[in-house]
Amino acid sequence: MPISRRSALSLLPALALPLARPAAAQGESPVRLFRLVMQRGEVIIGLTPRELESLGSGPEVERIARRIAAEGQITAWRYTVTRAPDGSTRLATREKVAVLRQEALMVEPYRPALPVAPPPAG
Repeated sequence: MPISRRSALSLLPALALPLARPAAAQGESPVRLFRLVMQRGEVIIGLTPRELESLGSGPEVERIARRIAAEGQITAWRYTVTRAPDGSTRLATREKVAVLRQEALMVEPYRPALPVAPPPAG
């Protein structure tokens, strides 16, 4: 039995809710994650709000792209899936990486489905 257009439109808010829940469930993260696609793969990097502010104004992705274009690189924490002390799965820092202008092809926001650990202090 076909669904009327009106019925289909009334389902849209209900279908969108599950997509929004993971980000809302984890609360405000102490770090914003971005996926950088490069010639040899991709990397997830994290920048704190303070680090993002130091990149200037405008949309966050554009700030990162401008820094890479202007200075030839950006240094940030690399995030990977790890185990928390309680055994749960999360995203946490692995090491500091420098992404070079010659390697970076695309920058996009990354919306994690897992909790995100803050970067080490300092």
